[in-house]
Amino acid sequence: MAKLYRASEPDVLKPLLDRAALDSDSRERVMGHALGLLADLRAAQSKGWVNQFLQEYRLNSSEGVALLSLAEAFLRVPDPETADLLIADKLGDADWRAHAGKSNSKLVNSVTWGLVVGRVLVGEGSTGPLRRLISRAGEPFVRQAVGAAMKMMGEIFVMGRTIDEAMKRMRRPENKGFTASFDMLGEAARTHADAQRYFQAYVGAVDAVGRDPAAGHSISVKLSALHPRYEVARWSECVPALTEMLEALAVQAASKGIALTVDAEESERLEMSLDIIGAVAGLPSLKGWDGFGMAVQAYGKRARPVIEWANGLDRVMNVRLVKGAYWDSEIKRTQVEGLADYPLFTRKAATDVSYLAVAKDMLAAENIRPAFASHNALTVATIMEWAGNSRDFEFQRLHGMGDGLYERLVQENGYHCRVYAPVGGHRDLLAYLVRRLLENGANSSFVHQLADERLTEAEILADPVAKIAAVGGKRHPSIPLPVDLFGAGGHRNSAGLDLSDVGTLEATVAAVSAPLPLAGGVRGGADLSSTGSDRGLVIPSPDPSREREGSFVAAAITRAHAAFPGWSTTPVDDRAACLERLADLIEKHRDELMAICVQEAFKTIGDAIGEVREAADFCRYYAQQAWLNLHPIELPGPTGERNTLHIEGRGVWATIAPWNFPLAIFLGQTVAALVTGNTVVAKPAPQTPRIAARAVELAHEAGVPVDALVLVIGGPEVGAALTADVRIQGVAFTGSTATSRKIARSLLDDETRPIVPLIAETGGINAMIVDSTALPEQVVADVIASSFRSAGQRCSALRLLLVQEDIADGVIEMLSGAMETLRIGRSGDPATDVGPVIDQAAYDRLMAYRESVKAKIVKTLEAPAEGLFVPPTLVRIGAIEDLNQEWFGPILHVATWEAGKLSETIARVNAKGYGLTMGLHSRIARAAEVIEAEAAVGNLYINRSMIGAVVGSQPFGGEGLSGTGPKAGGPRYLYRFCAERAVSVDTTSAGGNATLLSLDEGGI
Repeated sequence: MAKLYRASEPDVLKPLLDRAALDSDSRERVMGHALGLLADLRAAQSKGWVNQFLQEYRLNSSEGVALLSLAEAFLRVPDPETADLLIADKLGDADWRAHAGKSNSKLVNSVTWGLVVGRVLVGEGSTGPLRRLISRAGEPFVRQAVGAAMKMMGEIFVMGRTIDEAMKRMRRPENKGFTASFDMLGEAARTHADAQRYFQAYVGAVDAVGRDPAAGHSISVKLSALHPRYEVARWSECVPALTEMLEALAVQAASKGIALTVDAEESERLEMSLDIIGAVAGLPSLKGWDGFGMAVQAYGKRARPVIEWANGLDRVMNVRLVKGAYWDSEIKRTQVEGLADYPLFTRKAATDVSYLAVAKDMLAAENIRPAFASHNALTVATIMEWAGNSRDFEFQRLHGMGDGLYERLVQENGYHCRVYAPVGGHRDLLAYLVRRLLENGANSSFVHQLADERLTEAEILADPVAKIAAVGGKRHPSIPLPVDLFGAGGHRNSAGLDLSDVGTLEATVAAVSAPLPLAGGVRGGADLSSTGSDRGLVIPSPDPSREREGSFVAAAITRAHAAFPGWSTTPVDDRAACLERLADLIEKHRDELMAICVQEAFKTIGDAIGEVREAADFCRYYAQQAWLNLHPIELPGPTGERNTLHIEGRGVWATIAPWNFPLAIFLGQTVAALVTGNTVVAKPAPQTPRIAARAVELAHEAGVPVDALVLVIGGPEVGAALTADVRIQGVAFTGSTATSRKIARSLLDDETRPIVPLIAETGGINAMIVDSTALPEQVVADVIASSFRSAGQRCSALRLLLVQEDIADGVIEMLSGAMETLRIGRSGDPATDVGPVIDQAAYDRLMAYRESVKAKIVKTLEAPAEGLFVPPTLVRIGAIEDLNQEWFGPILHVATWEAGKLSETIARVNAKGYGLTMGLHSRIARAAEVIEAEAAVGNLYINRSMIGAVVGSQPFGGEGLSGTGPKAGGPRYLYRFCAERAVSVDTTSAGGNATLLSLDEGGI
């Protein structure tokens, strides 16, 4: 099974194509059945208002997107002011009038006219006649109308607000002959309290359904709803806990005589899910109960072996086959993490092929009771063909979807169909509803195609096997492999590690825990004698001739200065090739570099992977930028003249790196200076010399001359000696604002010294603004990552959370609960979320600050007594102005702001003078436009975390007190390291422009 996880798409599809293929006679019968089902579907579509609504407002239209966006957020907004802003944002720009009266449904037309009126109210302005007519009642009128419409949409797709209400609804005439699988909509727990609440909801649902077992209804359980940290790194914690809870629910369901199905999860959780399901399936207490089941997603490359696994269990298993629910998020995750290949198919037709092949396996399996969840007429007809006269299986559909597809089959032909029925409050379900609408309304889906009158029946019912065979099973061309994410003209993406694979995780843990080799002298003249022996280094003997710190610094600069002429005249393509080779070496020595990051810089395993990848990305990106932009440029001019712009190195650069990114920033600054033709004297932070020394060794191995890159080790005195030397022609520095100021002054103190560039990247009081339209679960996840990952020791880390006061209490409560799930511990443990801070000085400073604000702490955790562990801490402050200093650790401050004062809030943050990162969580597009226009920051993040800038995608760097620019990892960074020299040559003295003589204009 594991070998298929990242296998190539054509290889996985080859046996599936053979398994899913129909012979000509079968194909003819299938098409006949499918055409009949298609007719039933279209007849139902013309009757049901929801089908007509989806047809009128398709998801590829601005109106459809506006409605979905409004539905996703509206019911959770508690304050009228923000609700009005959301309505105006979503209704204001769409052309609702174009849809007026177009539908066959009176209800759809009624809703449309309401939207037309709403558009006038929110978009016409204060002088419009209708606006004037109902100026006093306008906003409440629209707000109430929209609220009613959203609740109506919720009722269509939600079976009931409670399990009793849902069961009662299943007794309505339109559901005659159908059974239900009730889903209590535990999408994902963020806190242990969430998980306990969801568990009790499942217990209650099993009890309610069990009161009438003859009705045949069942319960669907989502494991990620029962544990807030359902992830491979927490295997030893979450798998036993989830097994115990699932066992309790299964025993309860068995005692009631009803069925229980475990829903499918994302692909990285598959092995954990199977471990839990297998343990419960094998319980002696459940022998004889045939109600246990699981869902399998056909878009996964491992779907077929999962069916084989389920069939091999020592019991009958109910298996529900679905197409899949997390396709887009799994594609993005694979790309972001730089994994080898996708765990799923990239073409919709390939998923259909997989579904059919797996369905055939299920029908043939001895120990599987199949259930086929589909709204696709061709899929249903194919399964009917393969099943023959058998009815020993069931179909499934989503509540509110697929009306007309199964009614005739159930009521006249004896087939079984179960409705997957969401249960819960509308306020909590509309995000779920939107995902389901998107899943079933995507351009390539059967539901969307059915609504498109331009498509013929033959196109709608096209054979997926033929489609995939025609392209050789190849991956979708618009979805490149992660390594090719940046396109043919871009740099190669760095390779990541798939830590959701247990074998990879175990091997990585072993690698980063292995003892490091002894550190001797470093090739290229680095001197480790000033480092501390408490960090596991074997210190080489100091140079007895060195009388002061400046002596070896001066010697290093002398070497680099002498090497400059040779390196600067090396062709730019050759310099760039060195960077490419260095990137390859970094990836080749990934395990070793990660181990040093973990053991020297106290990086967690995830952060260590990111560090190595970013270093490789810097090398490849700057190499590519050099190839593109550093060659001489021919400029226009009059005939008889040649004008050229040459881009050259300046001389010797000093690069001074921080300890929090001791490999990525150290190398990023250094290779940028090198590829532009400069030589470099590089100084790492005194806390992290070893990773820098190894990086320099690899750079020399890649072809950078030993004297073109010289490493100097030491503290502030070494840095001061380095920047004070008049031979230094530029400084690239990352660190504190105070140190940056000192460097800037030192570069100007000597009046005889040339004016040289300083590239400084410093920290900031980084704020995230959250309004009441934001999804709290998403906010909390992003806040936890932004504030506490890397123990808060990132310059981009979130320091100040600003929550709209109307929702502050709920967000703080959820955030506090999520903090309780954090694991504080040693860096090499894969379960660790928060490791130690970098050194004793940092620890003392942070702990003293925590003590000074003790009365304002609203949440903190217990930390291990031994080690430099600063507990994640949440501090409530009264106002934005109360925080005026960056605290570089896992300490987050929270304050509130008033609805309608977004611009004022942004201005108050700007007034602090820092300008590194800022975030916004809002579903209002105009709010995003406002913050984009008004935030004075280098990096703005909207509806996502504030850390993890990607080279080439999110160039990083601040302004004001947070840095000078240009932005690292961006297209303009290299120019700052360069000298530009324009050369103009009068060619007339050497014969002029000879090309003019070749022009045939009739002679002279």
